[in-house]
Amino acid sequence: MLWTLIVGLIVGAIAKFLMPGRDPGGFIVTMLLGVAGAFVAYFIGNSLGWYTEGEPAGFVASVIGAIILLAIYRAVVNKRQITHRGV
Repeated sequence: MLWTLIVGLIVGAIAKFLMPGRDPGGFIVTMLLGVAGAFVAYFIGNSLGWYTEGEPAGFVASVIGAIILLAIYRAVVNKRQITHRGV
């Protein structure tokens, strides 16, 4: 479990580095982003036949999954901010 969180922190940090911009949250949000990115990568890879049942997603795939989640998060937050401004 501890190893998963450490790898999640690294994956989330790389995803945020590759997609620069302002994001709320500190290292815990970054860690959760990385762990969730690995789950996204696993489910996408499993559905496409890249991974077998129980095989973990690769590091690069986890970073890509975290980038996907970060892009979705930013789109939702930006849309919410535009709606609140009345534009």
